[in-house]
Amino acid sequence: MQDMNIMQQFFYYLQNNSGYVLSQFVRHFLISIYGVFFAAIVGIPIGIFIAKKRRLADWVIGAANVIQTVPSLAMVSLLMLAFGLGVNTVIITVFLYSLLPIISNTYTGMTQVDKDILDAGKGMGMTPFQRLWMIELPLSISVLMAGIRNALVVAIGITAIGSFVGAGGLGDIIIRGTNATDGTAIILVGALPTALMAIVTDWVLGLVEKRLDPAGKLVGASTAVDGKDTP
Repeated sequence: MQDMNIMQQFFYYLQNNSGYVLSQFVRHFLISIYGVFFAAIVGIPIGIFIAKKRRLADWVIGAANVIQTVPSLAMVSLLMLAFGLGVNTVIITVFLYSLLPIISNTYTGMTQVDKDILDAGKGMGMTPFQRLWMIELPLSISVLMAGIRNALVVAIGITAIGSFVGAGGLGDIIIRGTNATDGTAIILVGALPTALMAIVTDWVLGLVEKRLDPAGKLVGASTAVDGKDTP
């Protein structure tokens, strides 16, 4: 009976505050996207650079890994002292936590490109930039995409903490629920969409990752040819 009351309260709150919940949902997602986007702008070139200068890889990836050891709430609190309350602090937090998966996956994808293919491109007269743009990035894009996928899913969870510094998002609804006398239903209104956002994002980016996988395309093409040849 109590569970039924909670669900009734859940749908009642959702029905009467749908506009507010939707706006916080969009705000939450955009904060996560912005943080990962800026991390990709910085992290992908760094990953490419250390793939070319491998002696720096351990240092750079190690430095990015140090950031991961700092608890997210502590990171938000520290950045708040420098950047104040609001969205910017959370975006910078997401940016910092997104660097490791993006840099490491870019580095891994670049270093896994077959050297024979690169030598063939060089033999055809391709410049280093042409080899990067036409060979290395297309062949490593699925691994790179996996890093962005991981970063965005983690970012959605970190953004929920951002409500403690006035950034808004679905975490704001969760905080309202924790401050209410009987706020279990309100907590669910914030927590369930957050979980759903992470699950759907992971699923969609997983499809994109498979779509961009060169090996998957080759297997699909081979299967199609075999299918046509089969009477």
